[in-house]
Amino acid sequence: MRCTGSPTLEREEGLPMTTASNEFGGRTVAVIGMARTGLAAAPVLQRLGARVILSDSRDTEDLRRQAAEIEPTGIAVRLGATPAEALADASAVVTSPGVRRDAPVLREALHRCLEVISEIELAYRVARAPILAVTGTNGKTTCAAMLADVLRTAGRPTWLAGNIAADDIKQALVSAAAAASREDVIVGEVSSFQLEWVQRFRPVVGILTNVTPDHQDRHPSFADYVECKARLFAAQRPGDVAVLKAVNAPARQIARRIRSTPLWFDRGACLDAACASVREGRFVVRWHDAEHVLERVDRLRIPGVHNVENALAVAGAAIAFGVPEEAINQALRTFSGVPHRLERVAEIDGVLYINNSMCTNVDAAVRSLEAMHRPTVVIAGGRDKNTDFAPLGAAIARRVRRLILLGEAAGLIEEAVRSHGFDAIDRADSLEDAVVLARRAARPGDAVMLSPACTSFGMFADFEDRGRAFRDAVRRIEKKAVTNGHSNGVR
Repeated sequence: MRCTGSPTLEREEGLPMTTASNEFGGRTVAVIGMARTGLAAAPVLQRLGARVILSDSRDTEDLRRQAAEIEPTGIAVRLGATPAEALADASAVVTSPGVRRDAPVLREALHRCLEVISEIELAYRVARAPILAVTGTNGKTTCAAMLADVLRTAGRPTWLAGNIAADDIKQALVSAAAAASREDVIVGEVSSFQLEWVQRFRPVVGILTNVTPDHQDRHPSFADYVECKARLFAAQRPGDVAVLKAVNAPARQIARRIRSTPLWFDRGACLDAACASVREGRFVVRWHDAEHVLERVDRLRIPGVHNVENALAVAGAAIAFGVPEEAINQALRTFSGVPHRLERVAEIDGVLYINNSMCTNVDAAVRSLEAMHRPTVVIAGGRDKNTDFAPLGAAIARRVRRLILLGEAAGLIEEAVRSHGFDAIDRADSLEDAVVLARRAARPGDAVMLSPACTSFGMFADFEDRGRAFRDAVRRIEKKAVTNGHSNGVR
């Protein structure tokens, strides 16, 4: 099924972000899915005066405990719900990104001609603050967090929300939208799943970091995945800004259809009138016939050429939004990254341990390897997403000292790596075992990096759970090393 969502409804010119006439008041709204976004959307809708039915096809002990806490508030909860039970009397549906587009409940909703929207669409409709949104296959969390840091450095009260998940940084976009004032700014990380059901969602600035193959277990084709990413810009108008990667073919394809003003970013020479690029070792942004020469690239704290690209996208978006140069420069100098993305955990006996658990696809894994300046022992594997591991096999053969594999995709990755003549491979039954094997293989001056290139499901609840397990395993090794009197400590 093509990712077209419901028919696009344009916001009328001049209407504020929240209209005086509340479109949800007095209506029955079905909220599908009791994960983070569903639990956030339900109380917002209730405060708007809607009768809310919160449902989930699952019926677990954890969900029953949540239901017992929610039902006294007046929100109806239906666990193990059939489509008919979930949609009873509803005139609108808010779906969670974890619910597949072809799920029976959503098919039934469309059959009944109900309006189906995503949680981020609801967020846009209730927001008073402007929304700056970031999507892309890789880099969106780093870009969103860095952009929020830039805005806060400039003195703007800023909410960081959406698909972002980095330990304590975790808030649904609809919660931030309901709480933020007109003077605030909202930076939202949004995924392709969240963009499936947008209609009017219109960020004043949208960043598309890149589009490369991913989530092929969810999207029926790469073209469908690209189309979902393109929906970030679908409702934008000429006064809005679309920040796109100049050398990414899908981004170029998307740009041909947008009505907003494009601002390209590229590490090389930039020939476009509006662009962010690197020149003579500095970040440079051209916008509205003015040139902004910003901080030196070597002052950026987070490693890797991919993070130079992330910083370019952020600098371009910030200039377009009117942020002063000095605030951008200061944030570029001080931003230290986010958890689970090339996160330094410890250095033990001269070996640096790096948690890169958020690396859930091949492109991210290859870019992470390119950022390494030490011989590296890599821990990879997890659940496959119908992925082509050939590019990862080539990168590992060029850059890795030893590879430790685990999880369902281990055999596929091993096949890709051996096809390039690389055979320094071990198998582990658990992440704990993998860290122990990596410890034995690493030499002083090396790095050990968890860089899975796969989702965590099947072994862990999510990438954060996997990253925490890696940290814990490393710290147990560190504790033992300290006891023996030869650890370098955490860096």
